[in-house]
Formats: sequence, C-alpha cells, structure tokens
Amino acid sequence: MNIKEFEAIEKESVESLKFPSSEVLTTKETINERKDELNRALTLGNIEHSKIRIYFEDDTSKKVVNTTVWGVTDKRVILKQGLVIPIHRIHSVKI
Repeated sequence: MNIKEFEAIEKESVESLKFPSSEVLTTKETINERKDELNRALTLGNIEHSKIRIYFEDDTSKKVVNTTVWGVTDKRVILKQGLVIPIHRIHSVKI
C-alpha cells in the first residue's frame, strides 16, 4: 500500500461519501489483519481516546482520515458523531 495515494480528509466529510459494495482487499490474510487492526483501534479509542489513521476507498478515490474509533460491528466502523465507514472499503488502519 502506497500511503501517498491517499488524500487526507476531515472526519466530517465521511458523511457525504458513497461506498461501493465491493471488497478492497484481495486475500483472507489481509482481511483478517484488518479485523485485528480495527479491534486494536477500538480498544485504544475507548480506553485512551487515541486517534488512528484509517486508509479507505469510496466510489471515487482513496482517502485517509485521522479519527477515534468508537465502535466496530460486523460490517462498519463507527466514528464520533455516528459517522460510519464500511469495513469492506478499508485498506488499512495505522495506530
């Protein structure tokens, strides 16, 4: 993953994005790694209110947002103010 390909956006911009239904990762290994990263980010967000970088892709381009993870469901990552990013559109999470 080349992080230079990702455009930094504000968390509030996530609300207006459109997300396709396709998965951005190609192997079970990377999908499992992403799940582990999200669970770590959730723990850090709830205990220490630590911000992390989420690298993801909407219907037009690759983006990165610096935010706190408030919740993780089977299909979505929940950010502050109820904003969500579908897990299948996340490339990586960096703590």
